[in-house]
Amino acid sequence: MHKYALGISLLTALTLGQASAATTVKIATISALSGPVSNLGLQLKNGTQLAVNEMKAEFAKAGMTLQLVAYDDQADPTTGTSAARRVIADKAVLGVVGPLTSGVAIPATQAMAASHLVSVMSTATNEKITDRGLKNVNRVCARDDAQGGSGGNYVVDILKAKKVYVLNDKTPYGQGLAAEAEKAMKAKGATIVQSEGVAAEERDFTAVITKIQALKPDAIYFGGLYGQIGPFLKQLRDKGVKVPLMGGDGLDSPDLVKLAGDGANNVYYTSLTPDTNSIAAAKTLAANYKKSFGIDMQGTAVVSYDAAKVILQGILNAYKANGNKVPSRTQVETAVRKGTFKGLLTGEVSFDAGGDRTNAKMYIAGFRDGKRVNVGVANIKR
Repeated sequence: MHKYALGISLLTALTLGQASAATTVKIATISALSGPVSNLGLQLKNGTQLAVNEMKAEFAKAGMTLQLVAYDDQADPTTGTSAARRVIADKAVLGVVGPLTSGVAIPATQAMAASHLVSVMSTATNEKITDRGLKNVNRVCARDDAQGGSGGNYVVDILKAKKVYVLNDKTPYGQGLAAEAEKAMKAKGATIVQSEGVAAEERDFTAVITKIQALKPDAIYFGGLYGQIGPFLKQLRDKGVKVPLMGGDGLDSPDLVKLAGDGANNVYYTSLTPDTNSIAAAKTLAANYKKSFGIDMQGTAVVSYDAAKVILQGILNAYKANGNKVPSRTQVETAVRKGTFKGLLTGEVSFDAGGDRTNAKMYIAGFRDGKRVNVGVANIKR
């Protein structure tokens, strides 16, 4: 072949390659895929994957190849912020589901703000996440002030506790939950006999349980995650303390039962999602989830599926508004914040000026004799 013709062929190939790359659109997940809360992180990733699988064909019709890229943050703020920077560097990524935890979400979304990379969180509940006024930050779940308050009200109104021992895991998530729960319980006349933090990595609760035995509370509120609260429950029950324990959605995992053993009884928590058996569409999705991943679908996957659908519908809305061209991150950021998204498992989604969902629901669930039960629901309006 003539060297000139060869040059043209190479140029054509490069041009085609660039065109192909330009049509590749990605969304990312940032969650704990290893470590003590990896069960929840995997549910976030898998729920997002189902949404991506469902919408690939629609993106293909628009000339876009849709992909998911997953990053492991180990529920660690430093690791999560590093993952966020890697996501930012991949220009094909137009949105992020997650991060999973508030401790990671706060610095990671701050890092993404300058690049206008939109995030829709399914489980990060700390108020500071949206109170900062970042345009790229949104969430489909309720906040800690709603979640903690609902849990505190349940402790006093339903569990009839007059004296409560409050614990938190010293993370933004656990501290935020415990503070709001404590505020709600005090407002209803309950006495907080002790309020303290226990480091998230702590697994020996001898000293804390000794104090609980001495103070004899009617109930315990623990703001934290199942990886820590499971062992706490086992040690607590082994010491003969049978009072009810209330917590947040970080308890929403079957692994709590594995860690707590017989201690997974008289345990309650605020949940961001209903049981999949209570929503017809979720039943179908749960069957698809089990077939795809070989494990049962949990609440984290339900809200993560919805968060992913919000981002994906936002990308398509921005695509149409951009003259049927692949949108920029800024255009997607705007489309997500200003959009109204229907046909989701948890109902219609729209966001207020700070990125909080305007019509979130809060569910009360629990474990009795090692089995998950649903016990209540509250509507949260903003």
